[in-house]
Amino acid sequence: MGRPFLIVRDLSVEFVRGEPAIKQINFEVNEGASFGILGKSGSGKSVLMNCIRGTKDHAPLTGSVIYNVAVCPNCNWIEYPSKAGEVCDKCGSTLEFREIDYWKERKNLTPISFSLYNRIAIMFQRTFGIYGELPVITNIQKILKNINYPDKLINKRALQLLSDVRLSHRAMHLARDLSGGEKQRAVFAMCLAKDPLLFIADEPSGTLDPVTAVTVHDVMKKSVEEKGLTLLITSHWPAAVAELSDQAILLDMGEMVSIGKSKDIAAEFMAKMGEIEIEREVCTKPLIKIENCKKTYYTHDRGLVRAVNDVSFNVNEGEIFGLVGVSGAGKTSLVQMMIGEKKITKGKIIVKIGDEWIDMSVPGPEERGRATKYMEILHQEYCLISHLTVLDNLIGAIESPMPEEMKTKKAYEALRAVNFNNKEIDNLIYKFPDQISEGERHRVAIARVFIKEPRIIVLDEPTGTADPLTRLEIVQSIKKARKNLHQTYFIISHDIDFMTAVCDRCALMKQGKIVKIGDPDNVVNSFKDLEKQEDIYSH
Repeated sequence: MGRPFLIVRDLSVEFVRGEPAIKQINFEVNEGASFGILGKSGSGKSVLMNCIRGTKDHAPLTGSVIYNVAVCPNCNWIEYPSKAGEVCDKCGSTLEFREIDYWKERKNLTPISFSLYNRIAIMFQRTFGIYGELPVITNIQKILKNINYPDKLINKRALQLLSDVRLSHRAMHLARDLSGGEKQRAVFAMCLAKDPLLFIADEPSGTLDPVTAVTVHDVMKKSVEEKGLTLLITSHWPAAVAELSDQAILLDMGEMVSIGKSKDIAAEFMAKMGEIEIEREVCTKPLIKIENCKKTYYTHDRGLVRAVNDVSFNVNEGEIFGLVGVSGAGKTSLVQMMIGEKKITKGKIIVKIGDEWIDMSVPGPEERGRATKYMEILHQEYCLISHLTVLDNLIGAIESPMPEEMKTKKAYEALRAVNFNNKEIDNLIYKFPDQISEGERHRVAIARVFIKEPRIIVLDEPTGTADPLTRLEIVQSIKKARKNLHQTYFIISHDIDFMTAVCDRCALMKQGKIVKIGDPDNVVNSFKDLEKQEDIYSH
């Protein structure tokens, strides 16, 4: 392994109310090594990552981020420290070893700080920095042009990068038409186009199905090894950290509690989990009937797409019903028709309100509007209102008139329902969404759905950003809310462990069709078998 490249010394970063987001963090990463940062949502992973990256407003309160590098004294080009004494590829001068106090350089806006910043690439959690209306290859070409890559070589380099991430077959597809895993790989290719020394991956597979996660992990591992990159991965998934890194630290409440081999750190984190008590209810009274339902689209590059292809099943009153399948199986399209967001191409979806069945294909407040007011959905790409506090986001969802103190009480109850304790609630309720972690935002978004007390709740990837401990809490929250509020749940998820823990029944969807329905364990086993049968790298 190479020489020490990144050194984090006694690092603390402070945010709201003088509370440290991370405290006294210490570790080293060698050049070409893979290093993991593991911890539950809100533990400080993203804060640490952004501080190492040099992101604005993440300057250390105390401590430092040190980079050992080889610098060209003439053009400020930066390479790994092992390159010291070699000739600069850019201007022919001799590279010199330097120890860079990164934030000291950043604050003084020195040329060396910009050079180092440009050799660090980052792939943010749930954020695809990609132009959706442009072809995939054009996105990569734009990056290459921005770094002044030779014009004559841009096309060849872009195609090679797409080949590296196994995405050559999508080169001319519009980026918006890619699946989640394909977008993740496209963004990875864009990061590689920058020729980074350090690649930071923030939850690279947290919202992906198991098949796609394996693909993304494999592509990342191969690329990092072949190109000699230094990889820093932050995740709340122990398996991802164990698979993608050699050494790791465990964060808890902003403090580094352990450091060691990634597999040992992952095992330590998992040891904190308790057993899930699986209780399933048998519900027999139909509440939603989906009959021979179809949804087709037409796109100029893919032609006719049968997103939902002749689907029929019932969801029963008081049931927690799950729908599993890989990205692009048609799950979200089906749900959007069920709640009246998208038009049904063919077939029928009816929902029972009182003693009457409402046809969801008929628009208007006196038609499907009578059902939709009793339905709420938390989309996978949810959002909170950025300029409102967590409290205002929650009480703003309450439609019934009531005193402000009663609204605040309901906000606390909703947050407790997603298993925040009172101390955690006091700490976050007056913060803005961008001041809390992604996992905390996701739980607040679920609480915002709960506070409306709907009869039918649709959750699209409710654990996409949740760590295993939070996932247990969400299972308990859903079952508790179902019991107390007599609600019915329709859940879409790639998280098969979550689905077996929370659902009474499940269905497996593939290429727009329901291929199995029934006991969650049987359906999930069929899903796993399906994964083994498919060639995840096929075009």
